[in-house]
Amino acid sequence: IPNSGHKYYLQFSTEDYRTGEDAGSCLATVLYPKKKSPPVVTIKCSHTKDQNEIQEEDNRLYQRIRQQTKPITGSNIPDSYGNIEPALEPAWALAVAGSSSIMWEKSTEDLGYFLAQVKSVKQWMRKDDFIEFDYTVLLHEMPTQEMVSCHMRLTWLPGRPLKVKHFCASEHRGPEDGSGLGSGSAAGLSEEGGANF
Repeated sequence: IPNSGHKYYLQFSTEDYRTGEDAGSCLATVLYPKKKSPPVVTIKCSHTKDQNEIQEEDNRLYQRIRQQTKPITGSNIPDSYGNIEPALEPAWALAVAGSSSIMWEKSTEDLGYFLAQVKSVKQWMRKDDFIEFDYTVLLHEMPTQEMVSCHMRLTWLPGRPLKVKHFCASEHRGPEDGSGLGSGSAAGLSEEGGANF
């Protein structure tokens, strides 16, 4: 679009990241403005699962994490053979969701990201109902093939949006700013409990 940027029209299917089952299809438009600002996205999806089924799955994941008597901790998920210990699957599931918001924020028209590995994860035990984790994740940058390390603080309660605050550092480019106080960030997180970010 002259003087505005490039607009893309996309049609794609989605799948459940764990089972590989069809999760629905989406239509989207994405406008990358010429000036450096986030893309403008409009998206509509049809889901094969109904909202109640999705909520039930969220609740099962939440209960599995809440039933732990000790904080979940781990490193190198998946391991060098691609395996994930069953006890760490809930932490991995939240890492996939949380890192997607980082990838969304960092991606540009020319750069994309994939979650390569959770280098470390530590759960913070809270007095309220929220679940809180600290992660160090490695994102694979495409097409540069660079590995970008990001620290991510994530809080979640079923039925509420996932809150993610992050800071990424790149070996070649030095530290980058992390998330601000905008939508999806966990502003004021340190007051909610756990260690300071």
